[in-house]
Formats: sequence, C-alpha cells, structure tokens
Amino acid sequence: MTQPDDALAAITFNADGLVPAIAQAHDTGEVLMMAWMNREAVAETLATGRVCYWSRSRGKLWRKGETSGQQQRLKELLIDCDGDTLLLKVEQDGVACHTGRRTCFFTAARPEGLVEVEKVAISPEELYGK
Repeated sequence: MTQPDDALAAITFNADGLVPAIAQAHDTGEVLMMAWMNREAVAETLATGRVCYWSRSRGKLWRKGETSGQQQRLKELLIDCDGDTLLLKVEQDGVACHTGRRTCFFTAARPEGLVEVEKVAISPEELYGK
C-alpha cells in the first residue's frame, strides 16, 4: 500500500490548501461526485480506507456518509499528471449526491435545454432524517 507521505508529496494543493477530488465507482466507472480534499483528508482517507473530504461550507473535515450513511470506501487513489487533481475509485454505499441521486452529475445540457437525466433514488428527507 502507498505510504500517505509519498502520496502527499506528489499532490499539488492550491493556495487554499485544497485539491479537487473526483469520486468514481470502481466497478462501473460511473462518475459520482467532485469534492475537495486537504492534506488531512487525503492522509485520513489513505490511512482508514473511508473517504474523507474537506467541506468548504462547514470549514471542517467531512467523512462521506457521516450523516446520511452513504459512505465511500477507497479502492484506489490516483493522482493526475500535474499532481493537482485526484481520482478516487470508490465503493459507494447507496447514493452519492445529497439530492438523493446516485451521481451529482444528473443535469445534461442539450439543444432543447437542461434535462435531468437521473431520477431521485431516495428523498433527501429520508437520507438526512429531516
């Protein structure tokens, strides 16, 4: 297994100390979501195997699924050629999007306009108990 220090040294974090991370289903190749990671989130993800992001809106670590139960388990972390974007191949429990869809990429720009191409699988109220 890759040592977290080796991976962290290969990543170029932006001025805010963040790097974009794209989550992809390891088995189907489906792109699930994009979020941000800081050094601590990358290190924790590599150490535990449970994907952890940095929530810019909350200003703290966000362990995917901590409130919804829709966790991501890391299968592989890939660093792009410039070291400034991560691809996380994950095993996703349930849906990845806070809207209750499997993927956050559910709006297609088509000649006729914007079209939702993915249905809600579970209501946000059910996901978050609100």
